[in-house]
Formats: sequence, structure tokens, C-alpha cells
Amino acid sequence: QVQLVESGGGLVQAGESLRLSCAVSGVTFSTYTMGWYRQAPGKQRDLIASINSGDNTRYADSVKGRFTISRDNAKNTQYLQMNSLKPEDTAVYYCNALAGLRGLWTWGQGAQVTVSS
Repeated sequence: QVQLVESGGGLVQAGESLRLSCAVSGVTFSTYTMGWYRQAPGKQRDLIASINSGDNTRYADSVKGRFTISRDNAKNTQYLQMNSLKPEDTAVYYCNALAGLRGLWTWGQGAQVTVSS
């Protein structure tokens, strides 16, 4: 059974940075295209960044140039470095393998990120 555990969220001021981690267990992590998603209050969960097995990355326009996705296959962990945070980045952040634009596995608990102005 695949388990996803996100960590590293918190409350920060606009312009500050955070680094999220996602520990993946129960699967050979390196073969999957992985993504970070986020869900703001009252909104749907959206894919914001992805990284494939060749370390090619893609970003939503809303985070391009500010967020960086990476992975450490030896640790079965992926990361999201978030710089220049804005109040509109406030959301619960989730990781998952991609199935189209949706997650492949059961979602974890997510990491709450709150950015104050």
C-alpha cells in the first residue's frame, strides 16, 4: 500500500520561503512522474508542478519562476522549494504520482501553507 506523507508547511509572511517534503513508501518511487498539488479553501485541487523520471519539470503559470520541484530517488522523497510566497499561495499542499492531471494513489494528509500579507 502506497503512503504519502507531506511535511514542512507553516505560517509565513509574504516574500518568505518554505520547503515542503513528501515521503513516499510502498512503491518504487523513481519510475513515476510525481507532482505537487494544492487546494485553497473552497476551490478544487490543482496540479502546480511535476517532475518525471528523467527530472524534467513543468510548472503552472501561477508558480513558475518561484517554485522548484525536485526529487531524491534514494530517499523516496520529493521536495517543493517555494520562494517569494504570496497570500494567494495559501492552500493545503499535496503530493502524488500523476494519473493525467489527477493523483494516482490515495491522498496523504497534506501540508498547510499560510501566507500572510
